[in-house]
Amino acid sequence: MTSDAASAAPDPTVEVVDLCRDLLRIDTTNTGDNDTSAGERRAAEYVAEKLAEVGVAAEIHESAPGRANLIARIPGTDPGRDALLVHGHLDVVPADADEWSVHPFSGEVRDGYLWGRGAIDMKDFDAMVLAVVRHWQRTGVRPPRDIVLAYTADEEAGSDYGAHFLVQQHRDLFDGCTEAVGEVGGFSYSISDAQRLYLIETAEKGLDWMRLHAKGRPGHGSFVHDDNAVTALAEAVARIGRHRFPLTVTPTVRAFLTELSDVLGVELDPDDPETAIAKLGPIANIIGATVRSTANPTRLAAGYKDNVIPGRATATIDCRSLPGQSELLERQLRELVGPDIEIEYIQRQPALETTFDGDLVDAMSAALRAEDPGARPVPYMLSGGTDAKAFAQLGMRCFGFAPLRLPADLNFSALFHGIDERVPVDGLQFGVRVLDRFLRNC
Repeated sequence: MTSDAASAAPDPTVEVVDLCRDLLRIDTTNTGDNDTSAGERRAAEYVAEKLAEVGVAAEIHESAPGRANLIARIPGTDPGRDALLVHGHLDVVPADADEWSVHPFSGEVRDGYLWGRGAIDMKDFDAMVLAVVRHWQRTGVRPPRDIVLAYTADEEAGSDYGAHFLVQQHRDLFDGCTEAVGEVGGFSYSISDAQRLYLIETAEKGLDWMRLHAKGRPGHGSFVHDDNAVTALAEAVARIGRHRFPLTVTPTVRAFLTELSDVLGVELDPDDPETAIAKLGPIANIIGATVRSTANPTRLAAGYKDNVIPGRATATIDCRSLPGQSELLERQLRELVGPDIEIEYIQRQPALETTFDGDLVDAMSAALRAEDPGARPVPYMLSGGTDAKAFAQLGMRCFGFAPLRLPADLNFSALFHGIDERVPVDGLQFGVRVLDRFLRNC
């Protein structure tokens, strides 16, 4: 590629805004029900079209009608090296337009932000990667090793129709991949005007979604009734909702807290890490949930008529276990609910944890520092889960690295699955520059 041709190529930091806007305007709501979920096929075809425009062939694999996953491979200069997987999901959680300041699928640019459901979870990263690859193809850049791109369905409902489907049915597409990068990492937290922590995900909690079932004797709502399924279930749910599980500081969380202690100039009390975490302000919710397993009631269902006592009642509990504690969490929950409540798992996927070292981490850190001299990369644990749980089954070492430089006053954690989800335009452009550097040198 000549220098003239390279200089004539569109600026990826400009194009990324258009790509992200287009993706936001495709409604890819995942309700958890195939009959009511929408748009993943259209989004996958959009990505395939944008890749085809610059000469990259992509495959689309459906796990069910409309539940589409896209895979493409970018050849590297050294075919003998292990490949890197770069993955992002196309689905988003539902959004109620009446609650938003803008329509959640408008892709509107306002006040320096790009607004829409999926703006940070995670069509921003989808667009960043697409912008970088398109720029490379136009300018003749080749990465040092093969890069496999995966745009997946169904991450927001456990990945059965997305990453897990690909791993189970098409694992050959990931041949040679030993490491992976995906969402919810590489974002900034401002310590001062001159210094920012960039949290790189090296661990994530386990997914232990369950339903509780209580049985009782049906009857008339006007009678004295001692065997009420709703009462039994409500008491069990209340015990879970009020319970605080034991404090456990894993290696990743300890490493993060050590870094935090250093930059804040405060002594870390290993028996009371929550005091230090409380100083983090908006991201304390994410970090605070990583020092113990959690169990939060999210749904209740019982009955079919106001004056009929039902024979069965059900509750859904969103449980997240620390690495190595899924079985312990189950035992603790069984003690809380008692012997008469049945536990059924909806999703059970293990926690992940790797170390904060190696060439890939060095490349992430160098790319961040090159674009922000005040960057201090640190490891952290994600309180939620990602498609990494599926890809780890293939032996990949997984990281969260979707870089964003964020305004100091932005409550970033509240945007995940929240109203008025948005990404700063300059943060999106920063992410493109960092990813370009990182993927050229990984």
